[in-house]
Amino acid sequence: MKILVLNCGSSSVKFQLIEMEGEEVLTKGIVEKIGSSEAILTYKPKNKNNIVQTREILNHDVAIGLVLNTLMHPKHGVIKDKNEIDGIGHRLVHGGEEFVQSELITEKVKEGVRRCIQFAPLHNPHNLKGIEVCEQLLPGVPQVGVFDTAFHHTLPPHAYMYALPMAMYRKHKIRRYGFHGTSHGYVARKAAEYLGKPFESLRIITCHLGNGSSITAIKNGQSVETSMGFTPLEGLVMGTRCGDIDPALVPHIAKIENLNLAQVDSLLNKNSGMLGLTETTNDFREIEMETEKGSEQHKLALEIFCHRLRKYIGAYIAVLGGLDILVFTAGIGENSANVRQLTLSGLESLGISIDLEKNAGNEFDVGTGKVKVLVVPTNEELAIARDTRAILLSLQQELEKTVPEELISKELSKISGDDRAELMAIWLSNPHITIYELAELLQNRTNKKFSLQVLKKEMELLGLNEVSEEKKLQLAKLQK
Repeated sequence: MKILVLNCGSSSVKFQLIEMEGEEVLTKGIVEKIGSSEAILTYKPKNKNNIVQTREILNHDVAIGLVLNTLMHPKHGVIKDKNEIDGIGHRLVHGGEEFVQSELITEKVKEGVRRCIQFAPLHNPHNLKGIEVCEQLLPGVPQVGVFDTAFHHTLPPHAYMYALPMAMYRKHKIRRYGFHGTSHGYVARKAAEYLGKPFESLRIITCHLGNGSSITAIKNGQSVETSMGFTPLEGLVMGTRCGDIDPALVPHIAKIENLNLAQVDSLLNKNSGMLGLTETTNDFREIEMETEKGSEQHKLALEIFCHRLRKYIGAYIAVLGGLDILVFTAGIGENSANVRQLTLSGLESLGISIDLEKNAGNEFDVGTGKVKVLVVPTNEELAIARDTRAILLSLQQELEKTVPEELISKELSKISGDDRAELMAIWLSNPHITIYELAELLQNRTNKKFSLQVLKKEMELLGLNEVSEEKKLQLAKLQK
């Protein structure tokens, strides 16, 4: 099974094509600067020459089309036909309270994602656009949404509620949601595998440190506390985000700097954090280089970053009632020995200490104390692909479930002429519709639930399973 993983941002599309049998990455890459005449495609196929192209790419339709054409390129491609793609997994940033796990993409799910745009107006529209483009370019290929917030849906109310008037939650769902959930869940499970212990039996803290950073406390296999909140601004100091500050600073800064709310929001999200502290860069490699050269300002920024992280680690040990594993991951967490050393210095009384030589080499296991300290490379794309595969296999098994013929015949007899007309209308509106979505839409229209096996048989009786791809495309064009 080959899964295409897509992460669609406002001006970029990251992608990987993964062969799931051996979890082998056939190719990966990114399209950047979408919407300009100087967009860049970086394409890295396995065992072939890398490709970097600069061209005009005005929208996501063109970007994803370019990705597909490159995947099938006679010389550089890794597949011969787009029909080799069995499923598509999408990173979806915000699922609000509606989505607690990964979901097969249907009209109902898309409507939910649209409702969640209010929580992530800069991300969800572009995630949704990627889904809609794939529906056009890869009709009939099932798609799965993997939500960044889903892993944190196990947060207890005392952890996710803010001390605001309850009406703010009831009316507007203002609460802590948390982010980076796919990464936190992936590396925590990898850590448990390394120890050879059940994930559900461990107390784990995961530190996802990149340009966006967050920390999560995991107990009994569930997220019980996390640093990012209603938005990704809360919590740790980040590349350009300030993290935790006194909320009263917002109106104060607006007043003294004569800024409107949008400008203050931009200040806190795009011009603060390490960039604001150093006044030169948010790149940790440059910050550490300048610190080594003697820059007191860059040194202070590094100390502020590590102090905030250390404070959260201590607090989360208290939340968990102890700690078995501490995980560092993402760009900074995996590659900055200096950050790990500065952060953990002085935590020996909590059972946390590291081997300086192993830490300097960014080895997987760098701990020497009671608490295991691990550097675990994150792989959100693989986590998305795994969820996609699991959902598709589950649906396939349901579709192929053995059902006695007499039972199918009995259910078929319950399909009325009106039901059949609704089925045909749904199919004609989208001849590439998957049987899973057909079942959902038919239930919505008729208030009757038909099993997948019965619908599959009905489709065969109507001859819809024998309609050619050419005819499907003609019918689809008529609907536009």
